[in-house]
Amino acid sequence: QVQLVESGGGLVQTGDSLKLSCVVSGDIHKTYDMGWFRQPPAKEREFVGAFRWDGGSISLTPNVQGRFTISGDKAKNTVYLHMKSLKPEDTAVYVCAANEYAGGHFVHWGQGIQVTVSS
Repeated sequence: QVQLVESGGGLVQTGDSLKLSCVVSGDIHKTYDMGWFRQPPAKEREFVGAFRWDGGSISLTPNVQGRFTISGDKAKNTVYLHMKSLKPEDTAVYVCAANEYAGGHFVHWGQGIQVTVSS
């Protein structure tokens, strides 16, 4: 079993920065890529970016490039989503996920955490 728990969300203002954390517990050796997704209000879930434990950040969706970065601390079993210059359209539930091999579907999911950016 793999458990993912997000933290660090909240209400911020336009232009602010926020760092989300995702702590991995359980069978961490089963995780290969860690992904961040988000689901804005009344919209579909969308991919934000991914991080590989042995390779660092591997992708970021274009509309967050230059504003978001992903990092990880394997000693702490934690992946971070660093967000800056936040916009109201970044308001969403952010969810951490993991796959079990390179390019595989994300099969382990956290419960998500709310990020609200006020204008």
